[in-house]
Amino acid sequence: MKLVLKAIFAMTRGIPVLLVCFSSIPCSADEGMWLFNQLPLEQLEKRYGFRPDAAWARHVMRSSTRISTGGSGSVVSSSGLVMTNHHVVEDILQKLSTAEKNYLQDGFFARNHAEEVKCPDTEINILWEIEDVTERVKKAGRASPDSGTAEQARRAERSAIEKESKEKTGFHSEVVMLYRGGKYHLYRYKRYDDVRMVMAPEVAIAFFGGDADNFEFPRYCLDVSFLRLWENGKPAKMEQWLRWSPKGVGEGDLVLVSGHPGSTQRLNTVDHLRFLRDVAYPSYLELLYRREIALQQFALKGPEARRIARGDLFGIENSRKAIRGTLGGLLSPATFESKLGQERVLQAAVAANDKLGASLDDWERIRHSMDASKKFREEYIFLEGGRAFWSTLYSSAKMLLRLAQEQGKPSSERLPEYRDTRLPSVRMRLESPAPVYPALEQAKLTDSLTHFMKVFGAEHPYVKLVLAGRSPAGRAHQLVSGTTLADPAVRKKLVAGGSEALEKLDDPMIELARSVDPYARAIRRKYEDLVTSVRTEAYGRISTATFAATGTGVYPDATFTLRLAAGVVKGWKEGGRDIPYSTKMAGVGQIAAERKGEEAYTLPGSWLKAAGKIGADVPFNFVSTPDIIGGNSGSPVINRKGEVVGLIFDGNIHSLVLDVVYTEEQARAVSVNAEAIIEALRKIYGMDSLVKEILAR
Repeated sequence: MKLVLKAIFAMTRGIPVLLVCFSSIPCSADEGMWLFNQLPLEQLEKRYGFRPDAAWARHVMRSSTRISTGGSGSVVSSSGLVMTNHHVVEDILQKLSTAEKNYLQDGFFARNHAEEVKCPDTEINILWEIEDVTERVKKAGRASPDSGTAEQARRAERSAIEKESKEKTGFHSEVVMLYRGGKYHLYRYKRYDDVRMVMAPEVAIAFFGGDADNFEFPRYCLDVSFLRLWENGKPAKMEQWLRWSPKGVGEGDLVLVSGHPGSTQRLNTVDHLRFLRDVAYPSYLELLYRREIALQQFALKGPEARRIARGDLFGIENSRKAIRGTLGGLLSPATFESKLGQERVLQAAVAANDKLGASLDDWERIRHSMDASKKFREEYIFLEGGRAFWSTLYSSAKMLLRLAQEQGKPSSERLPEYRDTRLPSVRMRLESPAPVYPALEQAKLTDSLTHFMKVFGAEHPYVKLVLAGRSPAGRAHQLVSGTTLADPAVRKKLVAGGSEALEKLDDPMIELARSVDPYARAIRRKYEDLVTSVRTEAYGRISTATFAATGTGVYPDATFTLRLAAGVVKGWKEGGRDIPYSTKMAGVGQIAAERKGEEAYTLPGSWLKAAGKIGADVPFNFVSTPDIIGGNSGSPVINRKGEVVGLIFDGNIHSLVLDVVYTEEQARAVSVNAEAIIEALRKIYGMDSLVKEILAR
């Protein structure tokens, strides 16, 4: 395949946003999570008669947000109003709630700026500029004698690039690895750490249907919320924001999704996918089942226990269902036949041409890295990955300890998460005023220590070190009851005091983290030298060969960085019947009546009270074909004018395989219709001023 380049430059502080056209795109149908500096213009024009220019791309990019809670969003007013999902802010609502005031249950409604409440440990980033730094990063590792040393050199160079960028522009800067090491891009972000809650409906309507309807359709959910960016003590004034469409969407309409898909494995080798299928995903699924049961048991203790466990339990239920779907896709022979066919074509090209930049040995290196990881994988995920320590308090202890240790080194020599560019986020999390619940901490830590003992055995040196002669329950009680780290004032003093303050502190949680740290660091370094660095170099060469053979019309796997996906509003066929593309607002009342008495289908009082006011035929939720996964939650759905027509909040059950392979036959993204959002704000919640702000042109 020959690569044809046509570029339109939009200069932004000297950094170009480059729109690239490809004469042939190796993607099927609406597949693709496209970089904003590598949009498939010819594919969009050929398929939809739509060719966005550089101004359109820049506008959408600078109106899209990444939220530290793990989701996406968009700026929808000139005064910093950000739209996202209710489930993206659920953790925030939980942290703001008390036993007396439950914002998850009752909703949150600020009628003016004075009532907007600051969200604990929440930051929002807006991608402003992109620069390709591939050659500089790769050059740094070329003279290294082995993969581990090369990876350290590349990390040091990435840190240096980020620091230079921050000092030069003032933007939060991240060097992102793409194509598994094939390319590196510098992303510059506008960062906002004063984020305030504006509106969130009751969880009963935001998650109507509960776990049973999660990843299903038809749906009837108002999974929306609004935050606001504040700057210098007042609502931020925005240069770019998305206008609201005067009408919603219809069947067959082109829709585009601008968001931050979390992680996909589509470019993995077949051996890597086998490892996920046979080892990684089954292990993770077992963990999720275990923790789900532990939280369910804790929630049985009473209403307050149920309230404080709600956020953790929702996250685990959601992950459990998602991983089951992904694993189901990997268990399908058809998936592997497809992947194997693609891999053999590329391997044949590599074998026939030694100038493509890779060799068949690269696939072998990846396979060997999988085999190597199996020998110490459990130690890595339990000690360094924290599977043994399911505790917010332990996470704080580890973070405090490492922050103090790493700050004494040059930024380029630190663990990546403690580089200078990352420190504001680290400090914000450590100084968060969010409540910590000792009873929940103790229950979670007891379960994870018990799991640790089960996997390694009671006589293992690591287990003896961690439990210190106590049972898992006894050790958890000692640690949680003895630590002072639940107090944000204590953590703030320790951040300021550094190593000296930590040395003087007699705290069992800090001591546990200190005793584990040498072993955790050692196993992390071993994993990076024998697994991560080997994969990065091998995948980098395979990517180079892919580009040489097919052109860069291959989009990179998702990395929780901004992407654009395109598709159409469209239902699907299942079991011989047509699944319609949309539901109507009247349907939620009908379902609630049919399922009366079931908690998941009980409407909040506000909806029952306004039942006669709601437009029965107003479109509620709809499905479409854009390529989205977890992390896209809260992404705006826009039309070709860049106007909001909906809000992504889920995928259907058939979309769960998209982590490893794209399919359009039945996989669908699920969204709230923009018309339903306005209808609810006006007629159910009486938030006319918010509606006026959203609809302002």
